[in-house]
Amino acid sequence: MNEDRYSRQTLLKEIGSEGQKKISKGKAVVVGCGALGTHASSLLVRAGVGETVIVDSDTVDITNLHRQTLFGERAIGKNKAEVAERLLREINSEVEVKGIITRVTTENAEEIIAGSSVVVDATDNMDARFIVNDACVKLRIPWIYGGAVATSGMVFSILPDGPCLRCIFPKLPPKRSLPTCDDVGIVNSLPSIVASLEVTEAFKVLIGEDPTPELMVVDAWSGDVQKIRVTRNPDCVSCGKHDFYNYDG
Repeated sequence: MNEDRYSRQTLLKEIGSEGQKKISKGKAVVVGCGALGTHASSLLVRAGVGETVIVDSDTVDITNLHRQTLFGERAIGKNKAEVAERLLREINSEVEVKGIITRVTTENAEEIIAGSSVVVDATDNMDARFIVNDACVKLRIPWIYGGAVATSGMVFSILPDGPCLRCIFPKLPPKRSLPTCDDVGIVNSLPSIVASLEVTEAFKVLIGEDPTPELMVVDAWSGDVQKIRVTRNPDCVSCGKHDFYNYDG
């Protein structure tokens, strides 16, 4: 490990040289390579996380370019995970970077995240988040939920014993009931804020510190930041009853 590369990070009392060693031995899985995923994977790789896996089945579209920072016009039509892997390997040759061209499902989620130290949510739909939640709780892997739409974003660090995402949402919300970027748009500064908070929480997990226990809500336009306490539901289908992938709740 080239110590000079991470010197500004190891100077931090919160991380230090010992924390950096733990980061360099960690493995992060980023589920999704859109606005949140491009920011998050870049930060993880630049920080020296030992292995970063990026999972996405989509291709780059011109509407992505205003906020998905790993892609330029020459990437249009190409697979996001493949482009991200190539670019991130050029950024940091000291770490492992792997792009997986697939969609996370109940059939493959556990295989994809098995052996990881932390999972970072960069999806854009609740179906995928429910799958990630259940797979992580089942395999006892911490994961960081993140969402961003319009001017507002949320971050919540989820540990295997809960509270988990399904303590908040016992059932999948009805289709089209939640706003999306396709419907209401998104300010392109928001994903960098949300992804930065997610990755900071991931660092805490990697070095063995407790992540922020509250749900963090930030509005990039107004500058408002809130922390909301989430209580574990002992009857939660996932972290309570361990009835995984049952979305009828």
